[in-house]
Amino acid sequence: MERKIRVLVAKPGLDGHDRGAKVIARALRDAGMEVIYTGLQQTPQMIVEAALQEDVDVIGLSILSGAHMTLLPRVMQLLKEQQMDDVLVVAGGIISDADAAMLKAQHGIAEVFGPGASTQDIIKFIQENAAVARD
Repeated sequence: MERKIRVLVAKPGLDGHDRGAKVIARALRDAGMEVIYTGLQQTPQMIVEAALQEDVDVIGLSILSGAHMTLLPRVMQLLKEQQMDDVLVVAGGIISDADAAMLKAQHGIAEVFGPGASTQDIIKFIQENAAVARD
């Protein structure tokens, strides 16, 4: 029997809007995943600590503030320091194609989903790429 994929959905930085993150959290939950939503204004340290405590398979980072090139690499660095390299990290929000390419190539973000991305595409990507231990 396969256990549920555990996903932490987090809003790094000073974003004040979380409607998109809540929509994604609900879609993932409806797809059978276990979702932990951390709420607004999380620091990279808070996100990694929550991921460690919750033993998640995936971290979904939603960011609209424009600070993605500072905050997302910091999350990845902290995950590496905690030896959590096996956690799949995806991002969504207002991120240019050039920045998305750099986040993926240089910092290890698995995928970046922009505005209007299909929840079904996000679900499929996570299902196909999350490393979930088999019981």
